[in-house]
Amino acid sequence: MSAADGLRAQRPGASTKELNRPAPDSYRVEELLAVSIARLIRARPTRHIAVGAASPIPAAACWLCVKQGDPLRLSLLHKRSGNPFTEGSRELFDLTGQGRIDLFFLGGGEIDGQANLNLIGTGEWPGMGVRFPGSFGSAFMYFMAGRTILFREEHSPRVLVKQVAHISAPGISEPGVYRPGHAQALVTGRCIFHFHPEQGRFSLASVHAGETVESVRAMTGFYFEVEGEVPETPAPTPDELALLRGTVCDEMVETYPEFCSRVWGRAQAA
Repeated sequence: MSAADGLRAQRPGASTKELNRPAPDSYRVEELLAVSIARLIRARPTRHIAVGAASPIPAAACWLCVKQGDPLRLSLLHKRSGNPFTEGSRELFDLTGQGRIDLFFLGGGEIDGQANLNLIGTGEWPGMGVRFPGSFGSAFMYFMAGRTILFREEHSPRVLVKQVAHISAPGISEPGVYRPGHAQALVTGRCIFHFHPEQGRFSLASVHAGETVESVRAMTGFYFEVEGEVPETPAPTPDELALLRGTVCDEMVETYPEFCSRVWGRAQAA
């Protein structure tokens, strides 16, 4: 029995279901994040999801939903074979502008408490301190996709800042600006935040195993609200882990070989 299992067994009122869930040392943080994102996907009606390049954790979440029977259409920009877009991102932007992309995913070199994203860099314009990958179509997708789930595995004050150095994609807009899409949530390696676009703020939805409200507060540069008792992020179930390590990995290994090798020890077939 691991230390985490022992603590759960000693907790008064722990249910059989809680005692049987995987311990934190039996799954990787990437698996927890993928499962958490999959649950956020199901929280609202979703038909068509687009996943950008270099986003293996959101891709794993989407494939998990599909393997669990959700009737989703996936457009994976980074897929090496069978990419649905023959003309690259222009088709993605066209579909999004028509209101046909329900969900997109974005990260940022910096993210602040109003869900502003910085993909440019730090220091004086044009971000000559530390350079990030660049904004590309992030602002358009943030505005026009039905909703966006923000994700960043690193959760530290250098990433989650009080105010981003440069705004690549704004989290909120002035009244009268046509903007059908906003952030739904921010998923990190420590917790999950919900975003409230009407108030332009985050609230803490759950903390991952081993974290507390205080530990998250200490590692977050922006203010966030806490409403009542904050639960622990539900761990992946054995069935979810089996799917991730099996058929989900099968779908991803060609496109994300390094990720599948590092997380699941699966090498691409020669």
